[in-house]
Amino acid sequence: MAKVGVVTDSCASIPKDLSVAYDIQVVPYNVHIQGQTHKDLVDLQRREFYEYLATAKELPKTANPSPGDFLQVYKRLAETTNEIISIHMTSIGSGAYQAAQVAAEMLRETFPDVRVAVIDSRQTAMCYGWMAIEAARASQAGQTLNEIVDLVKGMIPRARMIMTADTLKYLYMGGRIGRAKHLLGSLLSIKPLIGMDDGVIVALGQARSRCKAYKRMVEIMEETSDRLTEFQVAITHVAALVEAEKLRAMVAERVRCQELLIAELSPALGVHTGPGTVGVCFIKL
Repeated sequence: MAKVGVVTDSCASIPKDLSVAYDIQVVPYNVHIQGQTHKDLVDLQRREFYEYLATAKELPKTANPSPGDFLQVYKRLAETTNEIISIHMTSIGSGAYQAAQVAAEMLRETFPDVRVAVIDSRQTAMCYGWMAIEAARASQAGQTLNEIVDLVKGMIPRARMIMTADTLKYLYMGGRIGRAKHLLGSLLSIKPLIGMDDGVIVALGQARSRCKAYKRMVEIMEETSDRLTEFQVAITHVAALVEAEKLRAMVAERVRCQELLIAELSPALGVHTGPGTVGVCFIKL
């Protein structure tokens, strides 16, 4: 039996070595810069984009992949498998989930026997990146589409994102601030903490320094668990590897991690948080 095909999008920000190793198909978002359209992580890479973003006077626009973009990938997979799972960012913050659903319907016209399960993760970044990784691991282990769908859906309520940045202006300018608007007036010395609740950005508090913000992130992780709980953890960042390493060390010291890695956000996602962003995406096992 052919293994289940696994599809996600570039905003999952899965490290390339993992997406390649697990044969995860990554459909790129679009980033519009000064009238030109770029494919996220295809012809637009992190370093050059974040150097530009730090001085940009106008926030680049982003757009989710079209149904045609997804259909192209589904058709390619349909040549070798009759089961596909497609896992995407919260449908409240992006149209990727809806576009993938349309593509799945279109696929039935030429491949009526291929099943495509499209999943709304209600999360962002490596929270659903982990879901795609686990789906791919399950596929390689020979699990069926139904089994993998159950696995991923079981991960959704156990996934959590926490992030801090020097400013929330990028989220505000991009219209993704959600229920954290009241943090916009924070003094420059205050580091806001934000998370996601059922697909919507929410405020989690404030800290007076990056170090205290990282400490609070670890405390929140500890509050969700007991001493024996293990986590899959991704430290995420936007052009802030040194800071990400600091948070990684704090997490490693105080939390039981089955897996712990660092993942830089893709341009299509990082444009909404801005350079200097550091966070953690974790799933309680």
